[in-house]
Amino acid sequence: MQQLRATLAENPWLATLAVALTAVVFALLFHHVVGGLLRRHSERTPIVHSVLMAVEKPAGAVVPLLALQLVWQAAPDNLPQMGAVRHVNGVLLIAALTWLAMAVINGLANGVIARHPLTMSDNLQARRIQTQAKVFARSAMVLVTIAGAAMALMTFPGARQLGASLLASAGVIGIVGGIAARPVFSNLIAGLQLALAQPLRLDDVLIVKGEFGRVEEITGTYVVLKLWDERRMVVPLQWFIENPFENWTRTGSQLLQSVFLYLDFKTPMEPLRAELQRLVEAAPEWDKRVANLMVVDTSERTMKVRALLSAQASGSAFDLGCKVREGLLAFLVREYPDALPRVRLETAALEGAALSPVAPRDTGPGSGPTA
Repeated sequence: MQQLRATLAENPWLATLAVALTAVVFALLFHHVVGGLLRRHSERTPIVHSVLMAVEKPAGAVVPLLALQLVWQAAPDNLPQMGAVRHVNGVLLIAALTWLAMAVINGLANGVIARHPLTMSDNLQARRIQTQAKVFARSAMVLVTIAGAAMALMTFPGARQLGASLLASAGVIGIVGGIAARPVFSNLIAGLQLALAQPLRLDDVLIVKGEFGRVEEITGTYVVLKLWDERRMVVPLQWFIENPFENWTRTGSQLLQSVFLYLDFKTPMEPLRAELQRLVEAAPEWDKRVANLMVVDTSERTMKVRALLSAQASGSAFDLGCKVREGLLAFLVREYPDALPRVRLETAALEGAALSPVAPRDTGPGSGPTA
């Protein structure tokens, strides 16, 4: 016993380190057992289970650091370098708590997204909820990161003095910082506006600067459009607030598709309408809402015929339009070839040219009739 006391007197950190090691072991054991039980019993609630799965690693850092912080606070103040140890552990604990808060936000967003998949044909509600979840989650994580960095910096005396000096000159620095950070804050505010007003959502079909594409990703600063030919178009969030664009799925995924044909005036319309009805009834893309055919315009040579079709989504509408166009053209070629456009010449002009006398050609000396 006396030898133990002598050892502790020579090494005052030994007992504290032993208690700290024991606290870390019990904290890790607590995290493993309690976390496993919570995850196992939360499988029936997708959102809670998603949060617990997301916080598994950050909680594994927070719990031991919290236990260590309690040990350091209970340790004697006269231990060498105890103040520095407490400060370092406090900074690490703030970083771990920031990581934990970001994981909670991300887990909530993923849980909400998992409950509203985009696999259904009419996924307007799911796209709206997923867009809000992702944009709000990214904005909240940015704010949490800023708050965590500020709390960590405030633990340093030098940083507090720097903050006081910055506040003293806030007039000039505020103007400069505002100008420099304007794009960041404008995109952040634009992201919140898009999440609330929702002029566009995930999986929306847009026409942006003449390009046809589908919204693949919405980040805190830009939107990624997947174009029809597999290219990606990256557009800043602020652009959608300041410029007009087409949204083909703003209120629903159902669309109308127009198919135009330029035909001769002798084209019979009723057989063409019957063929259109036969084609759309055989096409799985047709949603049985609209299928009509009419002459919408004429020129001096042809008439313009429009077939108006309906489908559940933009991709189905495009495929249906191509099928109907091919089917109608094949029907006309097979049954009514005279209905295809042709160039006419005035017969009276041709007959007059045939009856007019033709001067004999001069074939040279000696070419005339001989006596």
